[in-house]
Amino acid sequence: MTNALSDMLASRDWILTDGATGTTLFNMGLQAGDAPELWNVDARDKVRALYSGAIDAGSDLFLTNTFGGNAARLKLHSAQSRVAELNRSGAEIGRELADKASRPIIVAGSIGPTGEIMEPLGPLSETDATEMFHEQAEALKDGGADVLWVETISAPEEYRAASKAAALAGMPWVGTMSFDTAGRTMMGLTSKAMVAMVGKLDHPPLAFGANCGVGASDLLRTVLGFADAGATLPLVAKGNAGIPKYVEGHIHYDGTPELMADYAVLARDSGARIIGGCCGTTPDHLRKMRAALDTRPTGQRPELAEIEAALGGFSSASDGTDGNAPAPRRGRRRG
Repeated sequence: MTNALSDMLASRDWILTDGATGTTLFNMGLQAGDAPELWNVDARDKVRALYSGAIDAGSDLFLTNTFGGNAARLKLHSAQSRVAELNRSGAEIGRELADKASRPIIVAGSIGPTGEIMEPLGPLSETDATEMFHEQAEALKDGGADVLWVETISAPEEYRAASKAAALAGMPWVGTMSFDTAGRTMMGLTSKAMVAMVGKLDHPPLAFGANCGVGASDLLRTVLGFADAGATLPLVAKGNAGIPKYVEGHIHYDGTPELMADYAVLARDSGARIIGGCCGTTPDHLRKMRAALDTRPTGQRPELAEIEAALGGFSSASDGTDGNAPAPRRGRRRG
């Protein structure tokens, strides 16, 4: 079955995605603790500006403002009954802009984690998680999303639930996990283990990879780990713009547009075919990333020392695949 993303992957060596939804919306006035998804109805012009910023900066694909649009997350804002409305609206705004663009643009319906801990450590069953993701997926489909984009997942059970939800909705999907504990996800999954898990799914993603996490260096080490584990599907690299720092009451990321341009090229040379930014990544970063990918020739697979020299040191000596990693943590906040 053909779709917009598989068609683009067939005709392109790499695809540039967008940057940080949260960072951009906070810069537009979103207050800490507020649900960004409510803006899909209450501040549509700002969501339109979010998407337009990515398109104008050169992104081929952007994610909808629906990361926390599942019932569990929206319940924190007494909006659990508005899942369909908020997701559909977020996708509709994106569809309108993509259809007006002068080049092919893919609308990816963002689906983030439920925020709940999966059984047996927590109360959420894989069946219930599938139901929540399916509700969101159907609304994104109705709004015109080309593909579902599952991101920042930590638990394999939640990843499988998202896969099942995409199958129920009859939608292609992409799925990334966040590796932030010595090369592992919060629930202990390594890059090698993710490759094995993806290979067993009945409804596999079109592409998979890593997003968010610690910094760009760590994320690229994880991408190299996917390749070393024999990954055959296209890989995704969507790293943070440097390391977060608390400055004058606000969180700032220290990654410059120039650093993110170097990261984008290293991501491509590491084997990623879908490349973008996560937290802290603005349209200014994306413009530099696009220019670098367009003009710099493809190089050899980078060594870890080359990544460290260009982007900064790793947060841990281990990438998790050698067994030298701390035990899984029990909680996580949305990034």
